Amino acid sequence: MAKEEKRKLDKVLIICSKGNLEDVYAALVMANGAVMEGIEAKLFFTFFGLDALISKRQNKLKTATVGNPAMRMPGGAPFPTLLGALPGVEAGVSSMMKKQMEELDVPPVDEFLDMITAGGGEVFACQMAFDMFKLKREDLSEHVKDVITVGQLYEMVDTDNTQIVFT
Repeated sequence: MAKEEKRKLDKVLIICSKGNLEDVYAALVMANGAVMEGIEAKLFFTFFGLDALISKRQNKLKTATVGNPAMRMPGGAPFPTLLGALPGVEAGVSSMMKKQMEELDVPPVDEFLDMITAGGGEVFACQMAFDMFKLKREDLSEHVKDVITVGQLYEMVDTDNTQIVFT
């Protein structure tokens, strides 16, 4: 029996629907990794994920401290959900996460988008969410290629050769 040849990934579409620090960065890291590997990458931000594209908010994203079962205290103990609801805890945890990211030389959102688009990646905003949140084009980062409908997104995606990732 002949060994099946592994097919290389050519294109990726990454959909980001959440605006917390960890979900936005998951999308950015994957898109940046794709363009660095020569893989065509498209990013589509919808609902609260749009915060990553709103110039005034993109570098002020927060870490979700309530309802995050994977959240841990320093040392590895589970982070109590109730603690995450206290005033200032979300800001403190977010600040700590950002500090750790800076120590690893992880760029802020706007610089990450610079790298992705400079590498040929494309960034799109969801028309429905854009309208729902009453945004204007000038609210968005310069990195946004277009504000499009889901139908337009599907039209531009080659479903035979594109891996779709939802964060």
